[in-house]
Formats: sequence, structure tokens, C-alpha cells
Amino acid sequence: MESGQLAGRAPAPGCGESLDMEDSPLHPQSATRTSGKMDKPLISHQLVDSDGSLAEAPSEVPKVGILGSGDFARSLATRLLGSGFSVVVGSRNPKRMAGLFPSAARVTFQEEAVGSPEVIFVAMFREHYSTLCGLSDQLAGKILVDVSNPTEREHLQHHESNAEYLASLFPTCAVVKAFNVISAWTLQSGPRDGNRQVPVCSDQPEAKHTVLEMVRAMGFTPVDMGSLASAREVEAMPLRLFPGWKVPALLALGLFIFFYAYNFVRDVLEPYVQEGKNKFYKLPVFVVNTTLPCVAYVLLSLVYLPGVLAAALQLRRGTKYQRFPDWLDHWLQHRKQIGLLSFLCAALHALYSLCLPLRRSHRYDLVNLALKQVLTNKSHLWNEEEVWRMEIYVSLGVLALGMLSLLAVTSLPSIANSLSWKEFSLVQSTLGFVALVLSTLHTLTYGWTRAFEESRYKFFLPPTFTLTLLVPCVVILAKGLFLLPCVSRRLTKIRRGWEKDGSVRLTLPVDRALAQKTSHV
Repeated sequence: MESGQLAGRAPAPGCGESLDMEDSPLHPQSATRTSGKMDKPLISHQLVDSDGSLAEAPSEVPKVGILGSGDFARSLATRLLGSGFSVVVGSRNPKRMAGLFPSAARVTFQEEAVGSPEVIFVAMFREHYSTLCGLSDQLAGKILVDVSNPTEREHLQHHESNAEYLASLFPTCAVVKAFNVISAWTLQSGPRDGNRQVPVCSDQPEAKHTVLEMVRAMGFTPVDMGSLASAREVEAMPLRLFPGWKVPALLALGLFIFFYAYNFVRDVLEPYVQEGKNKFYKLPVFVVNTTLPCVAYVLLSLVYLPGVLAAALQLRRGTKYQRFPDWLDHWLQHRKQIGLLSFLCAALHALYSLCLPLRRSHRYDLVNLALKQVLTNKSHLWNEEEVWRMEIYVSLGVLALGMLSLLAVTSLPSIANSLSWKEFSLVQSTLGFVALVLSTLHTLTYGWTRAFEESRYKFFLPPTFTLTLLVPCVVILAKGLFLLPCVSRRLTKIRRGWEKDGSVRLTLPVDRALAQKTSHV
């Protein structure tokens, strides 16, 4: 469940306070290059004095320039120093800005900052790029790394990316787009607390290779996005709001609205119309609590339904070398988000269930039940069947929620990356299917014999739990069918590359001697 920004983090790239810029670094030599691991320290030990302050970087360390003195520029300078680079910062007011940067970074005027470094980070807004035109002669032949991000309005207004605009202003420079998806906070705290991937694109292969090596040296994972024409797509990445969650969220919302309306008609509207009873007080808690498990249960079944459909397609085609339909392919890619939304609904259902006895209406029902028992002269009220049903029902619900919790935890990148493929598959596939079975038993125990009682069909509508059982039962039956030896063996062969006759025909060599030398897999 892919890393969000925490409250209070420093602004993202391009959100600096000042228009000043800093020089950008060359990739360090192998001796000074850090490992790039998740546990890499922020500040290199070679740059720290005995008193804990940053020491002056050695003269042989590759020098990087930064033009800009905002939050991102300061975080970038700190990260570069900790990765073994020498940093020089170009500012319009170096005396005022020097105290904001680490002591190992040299803060000077822009003209001096762009002199020696070969790689220069441009940490300023697009509208201020033209202020650097006076430095065009000094910047000639250097690598300019654009880290800016446009606003949504700017992205729609301009037909060219910020990086392409910068390249048009400085045709003698090699412009590289990078680090725009990394926040200032992530630069300070390291890749452990943020996204490790850094898209990089440029029209100059050598300049792009230099920046790719710098990204690795700083502990991040570079992603080559090709030419500078991809910069517009790279700049659009930070503007997207949960792109992988849109369809799953709409699906969950649609299911919630459907089941909420269905339960409203059955539990609130029907008593009001048929008996004149006002039960609208059930809308905030009771109806919501009845709706949430329906949504969670159906969403969990929709996590495993696309896998069943994909296996059925492979069995029908007799090969795995044909693409799935686009709708199925997108469905498979959204299973993680759907599963997490299922866990959210299940957890909310558990909390709402714990709150049910706290309602005033529940207390009134208990008092009325006690008075009714007194008036009918019943001293002992006990239904053995109902007691056992509720005990089993609650126990199965707790077990199912526990399994869902395990699935949700292992979906976190930090946990998933520590598991082997076999371990991850065991949790997400096997234990996930167990969670679906437990949820089905939980639902069946809740329903018990209610599906066969005429009084449960209000407005001729069946009980809600009967609707939720449709898709999960199909998934469970299909999974059971795939476990049959004849089907399982065929499916395993297909997934190992086997194809049925007629799908692909292999032509053997005519020369018998050559045929004996040919390897067959």
C-alpha cells in the first residue's frame, strides 16, 4: 500500500522560498559511492567532525551545484553531502542564506556557483528560468537537472514541460528531468520513509547516465523514462491523486450505496409503510453496520474472481501466451486496492458492532424485553440454538478479520519486500482464500435459516446476506474445481509454457543429425 506524504513535511520540488539556485553534483567515484540501501545513513561518516557537526568535504569529492535556496534545495544539499558529494549553492543573497544550509555546503553567488560543477540542479519555478539567461555562457556544456513541478493549471496551460522549456532557453546545455517526484522530506530522511523510484529522462544519453548514477549514489532507484519528451508525463506524476485507487474506490462506493439503499428499504421503509413504525433512527448506525459487511464480503470475493477468470481463459485457450482482455488486465492490477478497501470495511464493521450496545435504542429494547418477560411470567429465557449460532458467528467473524488484517499488513511495501515469493504467495493467495471461506461461513451462520422464512422477505425482497453469497460462492466453487487433479495438472502445464495442439506448431529441423543436437524443452 504503496508511501504518502506526512503532515508537516517540507514542500515538494519547485516549492522553494527563494529564486536562488545551487550547483548540481557529479556522480561520485566508486570509493565514495554509498550502497543505496534502505538503511543508508543520511550524513556520511566521512563528512562528520568529532563534535557531530558537518565537516568540509574533501577537495577530490565530485562537486555539484544547486541554483535555489528554498526547502527543496536545502534538503537536496543535505542529501548530496550525506551521499559523498561536494555541494556549492548559488544564491542571490548568499550571506542571508548561508545559515540555512549545512556548514559543509558552500553558499555563494550564482555566477560563482556555476563555475566548477559539471552537474547543476535547477531548483526554482518555471517563470524564473529566464533570470538565468545571463549565465548562459557559463552554463554552456553543463548538465542541468530540472527538479521543478508545475501546478495542475500550469500543466494544462503549457504544451511543453518545464524541462523542455528549460532546454529551449539553454540549447548548449544537457537538460535532465529528475527528482521531481521526491519530496524535500524524503530527501532529508532518506528513501526509507519515501518512494525509492526516481524517473529520469533526457535527450543526452551521457548526461542521463550521469544523473542515473547520482540517483543510485543517493540511495534511490532510478527509472529510465527515455527522451526529454517524456518529461511532461514525469511532471504529471505528482499531480495525480491516488491514480490506482480511483476505480476501486468508485466500486466500493457503488456497492455501499446499493446495499445501503437495499437495507433502508427492508429495515426502515417497510416497517414504516406496512406497520406505521418509525425506525429512521436506524440510519446512522444500524443500517451502516448492516451495509459494511456486505461491501467487505463482496469486495473480498472480487479480489479472487479475476484470478478465476484468468485461469478459465488459459484453460479454454490452452496457452498462457495470449493477452487477457484489457478489462481483466486492469482488474488484476487493482486487486491490492480492492483488498485493502475490503479490510477497511470489515474493520469498520467490527467497530460499529462493538458500539451497538452503547446506543440508547438498544438499552430501551433490553428494558422492554425484560418487562415483557415479567408480564408473561417467564423466569428463564434461553434458546440453545441461538446461543450456539451467535457464538460460532462471532468466532468466525473474528478469525476472518484476523486473516484480512494479515493480508493488509503484508500488502505494505516494507513488509512485502522482506518476504520471498513463496511466502508472499502463501499469505496473499492461500490465506486470502481461507479468509474468503471464513467470511462465507460467517455469513451463512448469520443467515442460518432466515433465507427459508417467509417473514424475512420484506417487500418481496430476499434477505441482504443472500445477495452477498452469489459471487463468493462462485469463486469458492471454481477454486475447488481447479483443485481437481485433471484440471490442476493441465493448468500447471499451461503456466509452465505448454500449449495445446493447434495453438503453436513447432517445425523440427529436417537434418536428422541437426535434430539430435537440438534441445527440446
